[in-house]
Amino acid sequence: MRYLPHTEAEVRDMLSAIGVSSIDDLFAPIPAALRAKKLDLEPALNEPALMAHLEKLAERNEAARDLSFLGGGMYDHHIPPAVDQLLLRSEFYTAYTPYQGEVSQGTLQAIYEFQTMVCELFGMDVANASMYDAASATAEAVLMARRVTKRKTIILSGALHPHAIETVKTYLAGLDDEKVDLVITGVTDDGRTDLDSVKDTLAAKPAALVVGYPNFLGAVEDLEGLGVAIHGAGGLLVTATSEPYALSLVRAPGTLGADICVGEGQALAVPPQFGGPGVGLFACKQKFVRQMPGRLVGETVDENGKDCFVLTLSTREQHIRREKATSNICTNHGLIALAFAIRTAMLGRSGFVEAGTTCLRAAEYLKARIAETEGYSLPYAAPTFNEVVVRREGGKAAPMLATLAAQGILAGIDLGQFRPEWDHDFLVAVTEKHSREDVDRLIGALAV
Repeated sequence: MRYLPHTEAEVRDMLSAIGVSSIDDLFAPIPAALRAKKLDLEPALNEPALMAHLEKLAERNEAARDLSFLGGGMYDHHIPPAVDQLLLRSEFYTAYTPYQGEVSQGTLQAIYEFQTMVCELFGMDVANASMYDAASATAEAVLMARRVTKRKTIILSGALHPHAIETVKTYLAGLDDEKVDLVITGVTDDGRTDLDSVKDTLAAKPAALVVGYPNFLGAVEDLEGLGVAIHGAGGLLVTATSEPYALSLVRAPGTLGADICVGEGQALAVPPQFGGPGVGLFACKQKFVRQMPGRLVGETVDENGKDCFVLTLSTREQHIRREKATSNICTNHGLIALAFAIRTAMLGRSGFVEAGTTCLRAAEYLKARIAETEGYSLPYAAPTFNEVVVRREGGKAAPMLATLAAQGILAGIDLGQFRPEWDHDFLVAVTEKHSREDVDRLIGALAV
């Protein structure tokens, strides 16, 4: 979008309307000693010269040329240019949020389609219009489980994303009722949630058990076994999925007993951009819908019998009485949710499965190469999708990762930053963008 500055005549009209004679008068309340006398700016450039200048600056961004195997909640999947072109339609990128939703039928229909896709991915009955990100969605799911069950104890899997765990702790710390008991489970030798550890806490009558699916260590959890355990104690099973492409091949969590499903939609929407933005996914069973945070778009007909869309639920305190509000989330990440819907629609069912299969094959090739590389091993044997923990046998992972980064290879995430006992481990992720040659280059660098 081009920048069109005000004309001198327009500036004079605005100054006259507010009763000042010059722009300098607007800064008069600021003490002179605090005002910059002159900005040291480069001379103005015409558009061709400016574009060439920006391209030269972009060439200095060495990280953009690195071979990256980073994951851990943000994944570098292919986003076709068509997604951006559709997002650039002015109806989309200028919209904030449908406060007067009934006159924003296009926005509402896009959200409705997004909700439908999220329900299909998770195998759930109903989904909301999106949340901020996976971590906040996880915390909102915990609060929802407490409302539904009227219980306070929460069990978090020890293999849940550490950022999600910290976010849940922060949300719970802000509650003004009695102290909430938060229990972190153990992790088995194969990298999954320790079922025996879960069973040891069931006497406390927990509101929910929250597990990653796949979890932070890349392992695909046994949801059925965990669901039987938590449901037997009257609690809810909450799943958190950071990598939505995994749902192309693993069974939908809703079909395995999950009551609330949350996740991160970034991988199906936008590239990783220094950690954001993302889009939180949130779905649940129909019987819990009135306790769901955020907003929900529904389909109906108008007085003439024509199909239309409305905000069916808006449970923020600005819409309803504060004591009835389920969340203070101020809006959904509408533009990123739209990108998610566009990309998912472009893939279709067969394309989604094909992309997921490509990711799985790349990950299995990576695991096979790691297994034959001296000095490295795979510490966990549970099934994985596109992310795997690699252990450096000869020392801590951090120095090796720094060395490879200097060579232009971002080999993975140092897990020692999260737990001391993980300081030999690093998390490696691959997507359909990684070729066998890319994996071979990583293995060659590790073997040196």
